Amino acid sequence: MVVRVSAAIRGAAIVLICSSAAMARSEIRAVHSYAADGATIVGAASMYNPYRPGYREGGTETASGERYNPSAWAAAIQTDLREKFGGVRRGNKASYALVEGINKKAIVKINDVGPLTWGRVIDFNEQTMRYFDPTLRLGLIHDIKVTPLKGNDWTPGPIAER
Repeated sequence: MVVRVSAAIRGAAIVLICSSAAMARSEIRAVHSYAADGATIVGAASMYNPYRPGYREGGTETASGERYNPSAWAAAIQTDLREKFGGVRRGNKASYALVEGINKKAIVKINDVGPLTWGRVIDFNEQTMRYFDPTLRLGLIHDIKVTPLKGNDWTPGPIAER
């Protein structure tokens, strides 16, 4: 009896693992199919947080009118790229982007503009930067790919690879 139960548990675990891997692959395919063609931008990413000393770029209110939230999956796109990411203006619906770098992928909400430092294409808030750099010691992350996503019904957060 015990052998049958443990075999059933192992079988259920295998089915669960296989289905989650398939779901992760289909989620990645879905994200790539909603990306704007040829719109990927590659550059450096940094972090901003107006509530922490030393990270004073920007204010506590974002360009979209939302209050800065260090725990959200959000970012500020370079001011020159504003139109490519849906305008990012007060009252506009949120725009989203697929961010890829350091063998990680995440969907982030683009709700602010910046960065104020030359050479950077995106500034992550604290939550997003911790995903790409858990120690927050890198300061800059080079070769980040940022791709605007069509639509406004995305769920921000990491995208699981297999």
